[in-house]
Amino acid sequence: MVLDAAKKAGIAIPTLCFLEGFEPQGACRVCMVEVEGAKSLAAACSFPVGEGMKIHTSTKRVREARRTVVELLLSEHDGNCQTCERNEDCELQRLAYELGIRTLRYEGEKTRAMIDDSTRALVRDNSKCIKCRRCVTACTQVQGVGALFPQNRGFATVIGPAFTLGLADVSCVQCGQCAAVCPVGAIVENSHIERVWAALEDPSKTVVVQTAPAVRAALGECFGLPAGTLVTGKMYAALRRLGFDNIFDTNFTADLTIIEEGMELLSRLKSAIKEGKQVALPQFTSCSPGWIKYVETFYPEFLLNLSTCKSPQQMFGAVAKTYWAAKVGKKPEDIYVVSIMPCTAKKFEADRPEMDSSGVRDVDAVLTTRELARMIKQAGINFVGLPDEEVDQILGVSSGAADIFANTGGVMEAALRTAYEIITGRELPFDGLHINQLAGLTGVKELSLTITGAVPEWSFLEGATVNLAVAHGLANARTVLEAIKSGAKSYHFVEVMTCPGGCIGGGGQPRLTTNEKRKSRIGAIYKEDRSKKLRKSHDNPKIKQIYAEFLNVPLGEKSHHLLHTSYCKREKI
Repeated sequence: MVLDAAKKAGIAIPTLCFLEGFEPQGACRVCMVEVEGAKSLAAACSFPVGEGMKIHTSTKRVREARRTVVELLLSEHDGNCQTCERNEDCELQRLAYELGIRTLRYEGEKTRAMIDDSTRALVRDNSKCIKCRRCVTACTQVQGVGALFPQNRGFATVIGPAFTLGLADVSCVQCGQCAAVCPVGAIVENSHIERVWAALEDPSKTVVVQTAPAVRAALGECFGLPAGTLVTGKMYAALRRLGFDNIFDTNFTADLTIIEEGMELLSRLKSAIKEGKQVALPQFTSCSPGWIKYVETFYPEFLLNLSTCKSPQQMFGAVAKTYWAAKVGKKPEDIYVVSIMPCTAKKFEADRPEMDSSGVRDVDAVLTTRELARMIKQAGINFVGLPDEEVDQILGVSSGAADIFANTGGVMEAALRTAYEIITGRELPFDGLHINQLAGLTGVKELSLTITGAVPEWSFLEGATVNLAVAHGLANARTVLEAIKSGAKSYHFVEVMTCPGGCIGGGGQPRLTTNEKRKSRIGAIYKEDRSKKLRKSHDNPKIKQIYAEFLNVPLGEKSHHLLHTSYCKREKI
């Protein structure tokens, strides 16, 4: 298309409805260009190039057309820029500035405000919606959920759930991909910033924070650093200056997840292969809450296939309010756990009724990467100028295997680093422990491993071929599930990440996440992994310590109570 050709030529053409990698809609008409010989202007996103074609991207006619389109959008857009959460991060606002719009020629009727705050993760404000349909593309094509759709016509058009229901009343998985692609403030995360400030100022609370692996590869973008800049040390320093009492890392419980989930998989394989029992295979990973809600809603027949492990976020909350609380002489109710996550669905997950195995709510508040950046700015902290600092001990020590949880294929690779070594007594036979076949942005990736040289305890797996699959984006997960249902595919272990690219492309990451940015963030995470002395979860000395002092054994009684859970069928609307 003309838009692609212009990009290759180094010419920027503005867009509002276009999303990389998807069929162009030509809905917003902001990308108009002038094609010599054509009677009317053409939408660059949907107009194919031809041999010898001459295109003008900045004539007076083009500039005036774009300006008029944006002025008409502004005439019905109840933006309230001064108080809008997207102020200075709004594509419509930036475009109006670049087009030189300083006064509004059109006084149009404003869209009636209809606030939908029914979900734990997201807030919709229809008065700010410019009907670009990006959220529809994300919800239907990327995720295959279909919770959002255009209704009615003309000025009466509404983008939202059917029958003007709230997102909580339909089959929304709260992944936040709609908020990640929205160019304005029509869909944003349900902010926990004020509750975190309140906790930090409460002298009766010990406020601890955990940071997900994907955050360290994207937070710097909020402060003008290139995508993929690792800011791990600066992130820890900023959190200390915000006033958190203890700075910990979700990576610690990512390592813990590998031990529990890996042993769960091996237990299922033992039951199926050695004992001939009927068990739910393949086993699916369970660390992505949007994926969990998707299975509960659309494929409840696979609920028993889900790993019973809580996500690393929820494991951390349970461990912090029991094991760590006892170490520091605190009551669980006096500890306030804050998560920094790339994901909006983590807000929903933290509020699930099952997540209180510590005796109180395991995780009290969840901030997205974007929310943390706003808090750092509110506090007047010069993020880029901060020194690199270290994470606190015990719940902060982690392996490189935990870092790669951020990437699609990373959970699978981390699990294999441990499971293969348990079965064979040898390291995973891939160069640098990295499995290239599981990396990258291909929607569904497969790998088969034949076990040779199994140790006596696992000799029944000698010669067995274990089939593995990785999917990211729920539309790709649907492809895998349908293949399993039809019998076309047979797997033993499947990793599913809700968002494209995995957590590095989460709904709470800095906007707008393109494939180029996903690749940069993925590269940064693998760099973090390679820099670690510890590369395998089972080598983490603090993981060994928590089992020796507290949990006793993987899949044991205490682990079952604190670290595992179950899920339920949900009504599909």
